[in-house]
Amino acid sequence: MGRKAYSTDLTDAQWALIDPFLQAWKAKRPSPSGHEGRYDLREIINALFYQNRTSCQWKLLPHDLPPYSAVYYYFALWRDDGTDQVIHDLLRCQVREKAGRTEDPSAVALDTQSVRAANHVPAATTGKDAGKRVPGRKRGLAVDALGLIIAVVVMAASATDNQIGVKLIDRVVAHAPTVTKAWVDAGFKDDVAIHGAVHGIDVEQVLRSDSRAGFVPIAKRWIVEQINGTLMLHRRLVREYEIREASSESHTWWASTANMVRRLTGTATASWRDT
Repeated sequence: MGRKAYSTDLTDAQWALIDPFLQAWKAKRPSPSGHEGRYDLREIINALFYQNRTSCQWKLLPHDLPPYSAVYYYFALWRDDGTDQVIHDLLRCQVREKAGRTEDPSAVALDTQSVRAANHVPAATTGKDAGKRVPGRKRGLAVDALGLIIAVVVMAASATDNQIGVKLIDRVVAHAPTVTKAWVDAGFKDDVAIHGAVHGIDVEQVLRSDSRAGFVPIAKRWIVEQINGTLMLHRRLVREYEIREASSESHTWWASTANMVRRLTGTATASWRDT
């Protein structure tokens, strides 16, 4: 590549997983002039992974990566045309098949997480989580039994779990119509159960036991809580920086994609403990 590699860079094996999808994407968008594009798409993905992991500002991307204007151009383009989720979902199918599962899951676990917003995030799209007293936005996830993300919804933190749960159910139905079971916590009320039933999904509350102090992993539900914690390794998701909720959702897809290509190739990103 002509530069020293970052720990977040794609290996050849990891790039081989993503490259076919982007080649198909390019084939559907031929340039009238025949111009192939100035920047290598592998380097664009490397820059997206770098920013997601480090949380640097767009304009502070390292100079040996493509310029931030080009990286953001592709980020916004893939966000708006759904390419980020298409790549993610196709990789998810591969991870499930590698684990001996069918391509699409039959059950999911739902949960929400409130994230503080930076001061430039529009007040019109943020709020305060009254229960957790967190001002910002709330991220809702639906994950399968392997911890793979099926749906993500980002709303103001003032939104109820019911509101997010209904949207999650809609997106689960759209992207994984085989799902017939959903496990939730006590924050998801009757509205979610009723909405799930309308779509043929049995929504079951799995409550924590108050008989044991401290953190206790809860059967069926623990996996989504674990994924919420894993996503925090991608610093861009620790705080809400995005003007648009859709950008936050896209960053979540890319973080999950980075995790899956490592999972499929048996590699890991070096942490500070490895230095």
